[in-house]
Parts: sequence; structure tokens; C-alpha cells
Amino acid sequence: MPHPSTWMRVTPQGLWCEAGDFFIDPVRAVPHAVITHGHSDHARPDHGAVLGTPETLAIMTQRMGEGRAGHVQQALRYGEVVVRNGVAIRLVPAGHVLGSAQVVLDWQGSRIVISGDYKRRLDPTCTLFEPVECDVFVTEATFALPVFRHPPADVEVGRLLDSVRLFPDRAHLVGVYALGKCQRLIALLRQAGWDRPIWLHGGLLAMCELYARHGIDLGDLRPVPTPAKRGGGGLLAGEIVLAPTGAEATPWVRRLAEPVICAASGWMRVRQRAKAKGVELPLIVSDHADWEELLQTVEEVRAPEVWVTHGRDDALVHAMGLRGVKGRALHLLGRGEEDEALEAPAPSGEAPGAEEMAAPAGTEREVGAGGADAG
Repeated sequence: MPHPSTWMRVTPQGLWCEAGDFFIDPVRAVPHAVITHGHSDHARPDHGAVLGTPETLAIMTQRMGEGRAGHVQQALRYGEVVVRNGVAIRLVPAGHVLGSAQVVLDWQGSRIVISGDYKRRLDPTCTLFEPVECDVFVTEATFALPVFRHPPADVEVGRLLDSVRLFPDRAHLVGVYALGKCQRLIALLRQAGWDRPIWLHGGLLAMCELYARHGIDLGDLRPVPTPAKRGGGGLLAGEIVLAPTGAEATPWVRRLAEPVICAASGWMRVRQRAKAKGVELPLIVSDHADWEELLQTVEEVRAPEVWVTHGRDDALVHAMGLRGVKGRALHLLGRGEEDEALEAPAPSGEAPGAEEMAAPAGTEREVGAGGADAG
């Protein structure tokens, strides 16, 4: 039985399955690609053939346009199997965003599972993560430090609703990522009993409409109105407004009634980071596994060897070694350029454990003035 390291290699384009001659989440255009989810640090344009879940292919098409989301698309639903050059390919839920998947590859009796990005919490907008036993597990490590232990998301949503009740004369502006975080936060608000309209920056509308087309009911969503006269403001007092991260720093924010600036991200655990960004109400709502969940996942997949694609690989590799699991850092290029990995941790000394943190590569692409939106 061949070890996965003999048929899965790291190349400048990304992870390459040599036996099947295809890439997983390649960072540049390739002839054959398997895509785990629609965030743009994993889903790049102009591949020849793209395999992914129907939802991921729809997200890619909406973001990239017809023809750029793979010249040929092949949809594979969770649990279905296709075979390429003798390699069996199966997609199972990753729990990250709508359509997100782990890639399960079997060849000649050995199995490797590539997680993509994932979380272990229940999310009404996507399918729960499914652990799969394997010989090698390839994991992300966005929040792979002991300081990162995410609180229950409903507790954070409760804090938001408490603030709305406390400040009825102010709008609450929550910075979110357009794909995944936005829709999850809306669904959590609905579960908490918020049945009033939720107001959206124009940069969030299209992805919410896509979720609705895929059966995710988000309730009454409305675009933030334009003031009746130029320079007018004071709108939406007592309401919840969602906008792309960065919108609070643009003239657009002047429409709102003395907004309480909020942000929903796992990086809000780092208090000085929230303070530096002017966040009055940090909400620790993450779409990635926290420290304990990463270790839980490693235990559940029972892989004797784990490869780490991005994030704090050194801390996770060390912790796994103490548990008898062989770890390997892959140092893939191009990861962490959007989604929560955009939000670099605070500089050294700004929070408990911050001296151990290093800022992920990449710069923020989402802007509040209607520019490119990020995950």
C-alpha cells in the first residue's frame, strides 16, 4: 500500500495528486482542479476543468462570471464518488460555508483527506463537518493557538441583541465577510428571535440571494436606503445593519444613526486588535475550528500523520507530536488571503498569547465602498 506522500505532492500551484493528475485548491490556473469551497483564496479563476459541490460551482460562477469558473464544470454531491486515473474522489461536508467540502482521495488502499477550511459548530446555513478516518489528514490551522477558544455563537448574538436594546437610538453596524459569515449571522439572529428586517450593504445582497436560491431562508433582508438628500444621515436607529469589513471606514457609514461599530470574527478574541480597528462591540463568531476543535478533529480522523496547510502550523505540529501524531507543515502559497485569515492578529504583546502569534500572509481585499468582496 503506497503512502500518500508518494502520490500527493506540494507544487508551486498547490497540492497535486500525481496519481490522478489533478490539483486541490490550486493558486493558479491548472488543467484539472478540485475546489473545496468558494472563498477566493481556495477558488481561483480560469481552470480547465473544475470539480466541486453544486453550491461551490454556483458561488464560483457568480463571483467570477460565466466561463472563468472552469471551462468545464463537474458537480459532485456529498457522498458521491468519481474516479480519475484510478483515484477515487469523494466530497464530504466541511461545515465552513455553503457547499464547503473535504476532499477524500483513495488510491491503491491508502487514503488522504484534505479538509479545506472547516468548523465543528452547528450552522443553519451549511452542512455539519463529517470526520473521515484516513492515513493522512491535511488540515488548516487558522486558529491553532491555545488562546483561541471560541465561545458559543448564540452567546455572542445575545450580546449584540442586548446592545441593540440598550442603545435604541443608534444603528448597529456589523462587519462581516460576504460569503458565509454574513448568512450565518443572519440565521443566528433569526434563531434568537430577531424577526425584523435586517439591513444590508449592497455588497452583500448577491450572495444572500444565492443562498436563498439554494434553500437557505434568511427572512426579510433589505438594502440600506440612500438618504433623501445629499449628505443626509441618521438612518436605521435601533436596527441591525450588516456590511463588508471596512465599510465603517468609508463615507457610506454616514447614512447610519450614530452607528455602534461591531465586527464578527474569530480574531475579535484579540482585544487590542478590535480596539485598533475601532470596533466598539467585538463579536467572537468564527467559521473556523478553534484550538480544541482542531485537536478533537485530529483525534477523530485517527490519522497517524497530519499535514498542516496554513495558519499556526508550528503550534499544532508540536501539540500533535505530544499525542503521538506525526505532523508536517506544508507552507502552501496563497492561503489566508481572505475570510478570517485576512484579519491578522495583533502585534506582539497586545493580548494573552499574542507573543506567539504571527500575522497571516495576505492583505484585506474587501472594501466597504462597493469593491471586491471577501469571504
